[in-house]
Amino acid sequence: MKREILISATQREVRVAILEDDQLVELQVDRPEARRMVGDIYWGRVEAVLPGLQAAFVDIGTDKSAFLHNSDLAYDEDDDEDADDEPEEPADVEQPDSAEAAVDAAASVSKPRGRRRRKEPPQIQDALKKGQEIIVQVSKEPISTKGPRVTAQVSLAGRFLVYMPFASRVGVSRKIGDRAERQRLRALVEGVMPKNSGGVIVRTVGEDVTQETFQRELNTLIGQWSRINKKTRFVGKPPKLLHRETSLTRGIIRDLFSTKVDRLTVDSRQLHNEIIEYLNGIAPELVERVQLYEDKKGLFDHAGVEPEIRDLFKRRCDLPSGGYLIIEPTEALVSIDVNSGRYTGKKDPEKTILRTNLEAAREVARQMRLRDVGGIIVADFIDMESRQNRDKVLQELRTHLGRDRARTKAFSVSDLGLIEMTRQRVRQSHLQSMTEPCQVCHGTGRVFTAETIVRRMERSVRRMAAEGRRDHLLVRLHPDTAMYVLEQEGELMKKLEKGVGFSVEMRDDPLLRPDEFKLVVKGAGRDVTQQYAVA
Repeated sequence: MKREILISATQREVRVAILEDDQLVELQVDRPEARRMVGDIYWGRVEAVLPGLQAAFVDIGTDKSAFLHNSDLAYDEDDDEDADDEPEEPADVEQPDSAEAAVDAAASVSKPRGRRRRKEPPQIQDALKKGQEIIVQVSKEPISTKGPRVTAQVSLAGRFLVYMPFASRVGVSRKIGDRAERQRLRALVEGVMPKNSGGVIVRTVGEDVTQETFQRELNTLIGQWSRINKKTRFVGKPPKLLHRETSLTRGIIRDLFSTKVDRLTVDSRQLHNEIIEYLNGIAPELVERVQLYEDKKGLFDHAGVEPEIRDLFKRRCDLPSGGYLIIEPTEALVSIDVNSGRYTGKKDPEKTILRTNLEAAREVARQMRLRDVGGIIVADFIDMESRQNRDKVLQELRTHLGRDRARTKAFSVSDLGLIEMTRQRVRQSHLQSMTEPCQVCHGTGRVFTAETIVRRMERSVRRMAAEGRRDHLLVRLHPDTAMYVLEQEGELMKKLEKGVGFSVEMRDDPLLRPDEFKLVVKGAGRDVTQQYAVA
């Protein structure tokens, strides 16, 4: 598979596009006003301990206190043969309103491969007290009404290793499947790991690394942690930021850029020089794959990905054969509906449905990555009679989900023909971070019709008359609504005047929203809309 990374940078924004076989599959955006927090390490203070939730709230200086579950406390664990490059994603549970936010609070556990042994985490009330000072790391950014989620199981990521100062084991990323290779890598790292100095996970890109390289990076990470830990002695009282995670660009180079990526193109000379300098220190063999783009035409326009970026906010996503997806994010989950559209096939309807569903499975996996949606996703594929065909669609979906850097899981087809999925969520989706609720429709995506607005206005005027008011009234309507009255209900105002017993004059007001109207007492100029416009 051909892989390419594009980085476009301006003074106020850095965008990273990841392409697979010339198709956009992932987009990351970094802006100063929306700084990324995942990976930042804080010196915090416990604000509240909640034994009923087995959780605590920690003040780290953010608008809402951070949430710490007891499964994220630092405690000794038994040896674990399998590990991930990064901590596991927890499930979502709701927190009561008294705590001001919904929170995530299920235990973080790796997917089992073989036999496992894991100690139970301590009770939260035994480990933490109100007012206690603690080092925590952000594992999930604030999303919607939730504050950030933090963990006391601090980890520092290098290119080849993840160092965990409070752990006591050496693990290997389970993406390295060969057992002999796993054992070899574990032995290499154990040979350079100082006693009682923490734990380590060998990352996927560390498969061909020498022991000397492991030792050099391990020493760097241990030294980095020592400096972070020492800061708690002189930074003052918490909350304080102890360590900020590396920039988006450097993180992409560290975590993604390897021999499996054919090319990295960047359109900023300054950023290009920084990348070359960084690569000379960690992977000089990759320098020749970095290209500086200097054409006047925008890099993303040149690569043809700008239209796809614009389309990722649309509900409808077209499939090659003529079918389409409808993607609807909600507070609880993301629903995806598969439709055959104009594709009707030739003779066999089951083959037609199978082809559409297979296309949809590939596109669903891509859209989940591209839109960066997380949590629970439910996909409603077109019903299939054959169990074999249903299994084909599920396998196609799982195959393409396997390319996702975020942890995902797709369950079997339910009795209702739905496929339920979960996807790791550490930050807001692009829809949440780049858009805001519509001030007209309040986020529903729909507004009242002109006829509905006119009926609401009519009820409000009659409500005034019922109270004995006889003021001459000026009704202001949006131009489209006013045009509806003139064209469809030309006698309305005369009939309304006759019914209420005072003059009612209509005027259009382009400053009003389409679903808004105003009632103004003539002469006095007093706005009485709020008083009478109940529904």
